[in-house]
Amino acid sequence: MTLKDSVIMATERRVTMDHFIAHKDGKKLHKIDTHSAMTIAGLVGDAQVLVRYMRAELELFRLQKRVSMPTEAAATLLSNILNQSKYYPYMVQILIGGFDSAPHIFSVDAAGGAVEDVYASTGSGSPFVYGVLESEFSKDMTRDEGIDLVVKAISASKARDSASGGMIDIGVITQKDGFVPVAEQDILDRAKTLKLKI
Repeated sequence: MTLKDSVIMATERRVTMDHFIAHKDGKKLHKIDTHSAMTIAGLVGDAQVLVRYMRAELELFRLQKRVSMPTEAAATLLSNILNQSKYYPYMVQILIGGFDSAPHIFSVDAAGGAVEDVYASTGSGSPFVYGVLESEFSKDMTRDEGIDLVVKAISASKARDSASGGMIDIGVITQKDGFVPVAEQDILDRAKTLKLKI
């Protein structure tokens, strides 16, 4: 989600193969540049390859231009990579978020469609996440309120979607500090205060 001064990105950690829980502690939130991150959903191998591609491309851009790639350009780059493979698609749903002159979040589908919004969700648990965000999100929220809302939204997903589970990972991106992960204990403390089970 995007707020006035930050982007908040979050995932849970369960990795599934159909109805089988393949991994209980998978990494789905990835920093790809100083002020950019992406979340992954879908086939793990496809998603991990795309994370490596994006990290390499964004680092090359920063080394050559001495400035980070704008978020919209990063979303367009990923969109082009996916569109060129649409006949043998990467089976993924990806969010790219970042802060350049303003906060941005883009949802990028397997065929290369990229859509910017104030908040977005992917994966099998996204209908439950959207249910919380639609009713409680406000663009005037503080960063702390935004983090609490993300914890609440992903907890709703974990409660109702069998493919969602495990710990929650959250990263905050600001113009000043770039990508900063939220400490696991902070997330657990927030869940306790909100009376949510993680």
